[in-house]
Amino acid sequence: MSSRQRLARLVRLLAPRRRTTFVASIVVLAHLLGALTSVRAIMEVRTAQGAVAWAISLNTMPYVAVPAYWVFGRSNFKGYVTARRTHHAELKGFWDQFHRALKEQDLVFDSERTDYFVTEELAKLPATVGNDAELLIDGETTFASIFGGITRARDYVLVQFYIIREDAVGLELQDRLLERARAGVPCYVLYDEIGSRLPKSYTQPLRDAGVVILPFNTTQGATNRFQLNFRNHRKIVIVDGIEAWVGGLNVGEEYKGLDPKFGYWRDTHMRVSGPIVQCVQVAFAEDWHWATKETMPKLNWNPVPAANGASKAMLCLPSGPVDSVETCTLFFLHAINSARKRLWIASPYFVPDEQFISALQLAALRGVDVRILIPDETDSGLVQLSTWSYMEELQEVGIDVYRYTKGFMHHKVMVIDDEYCTIGTANFDNRSFRLNFELTMGVRDLAFTEEVATMLESDFAEARLVARGELDRRSAWYRFWVRAARLAAPVQ
Repeated sequence: MSSRQRLARLVRLLAPRRRTTFVASIVVLAHLLGALTSVRAIMEVRTAQGAVAWAISLNTMPYVAVPAYWVFGRSNFKGYVTARRTHHAELKGFWDQFHRALKEQDLVFDSERTDYFVTEELAKLPATVGNDAELLIDGETTFASIFGGITRARDYVLVQFYIIREDAVGLELQDRLLERARAGVPCYVLYDEIGSRLPKSYTQPLRDAGVVILPFNTTQGATNRFQLNFRNHRKIVIVDGIEAWVGGLNVGEEYKGLDPKFGYWRDTHMRVSGPIVQCVQVAFAEDWHWATKETMPKLNWNPVPAANGASKAMLCLPSGPVDSVETCTLFFLHAINSARKRLWIASPYFVPDEQFISALQLAALRGVDVRILIPDETDSGLVQLSTWSYMEELQEVGIDVYRYTKGFMHHKVMVIDDEYCTIGTANFDNRSFRLNFELTMGVRDLAFTEEVATMLESDFAEARLVARGELDRRSAWYRFWVRAARLAAPVQ
């Protein structure tokens, strides 16, 4: 045997060993990365359930869990925190001016009279009076109001949505903005790049006309390059600092009631005027500063009471993963604990954690009329299964759960007692409470709350009451998947 043949034979003998050594090295490295990442997850994930779920998966399935954690696992948006501090310093002059004007015009709500607005400390914004609120039910009414408001703009238009589609509704928004921009009105548009996949054919005509349109850009910065866990879920339109729109609707044909899967799309928005508009404007300005690293151009920070003389007390609560405490969680827990007569909650995604279930049970045990309205079918199979897992715990203390059957119910509304209600963008789930940028409007007004309650009564009439033991009549496999889906609630 020649030396070349002996060398070739030796290579063939060693090749499997090399492959084995290489594979073993990869396995060891993956589990080492999993162990190290699980330490970070335990230190950073906000809930014990979430930390346990990540720690187990990172150590048992590191090949999948490690990249998943670095994309979806983070719960604190540190880059935004730094940007917010810088922006607050830049806005201080406008903010001081706003507070002085509120006091001079007696537009500050006396929160000592009620505990409804102790959450001013959470919002970092004042509760104000001198506001008006118009309830906008479903897409036709909402888009007519928003587009009419944009057409009235003389000083500026601010637009922010989680989803903007290039369909009939999205193109109408584009047309309204193009018309105002060509008339010399500054227009600024912010969209979430995960929720919206806007093509150049949509954005370029706006830019050519002078509209500044930008993605929220959660992935900017070296440490945020791969993160997809944070979404800007806010839906805001502001015109001239005088009127604003907030609620559940994004920009798309389905939100106008034309959804191909569900048919009818049930949603709620609201139009507000008065000093509350400047509070909504703060949330937009902070997001704009993050996206651009620039201060907003000149905006109207002078609060003006509602033109019709209304004086509703209102609070604007921006919340998100940049807050030092869980703002959204604490806000809704406080609202639930404040209820004495009734507590009606409508949410398309109802996947709360244990503290909310306990709070709802305590409310029912206090004699509060607790009702939960959810869709009969959702656009998420995981949420559909998870939601069923809460039925027995809620029904055990007399809480009624209604499943909306007319179509897909997407609004996020709550009524507490006779004179307090909320409308906003936050769902009743971990993502809205801890990971999304959300905006919730609280209104303390007897007439408006009764209007919202009447709207929900109409929704209850289009829903079926979940019967006791309904889940027990499902197959054993279905019940198993319901319980399994609940285990994923902390990361939904």
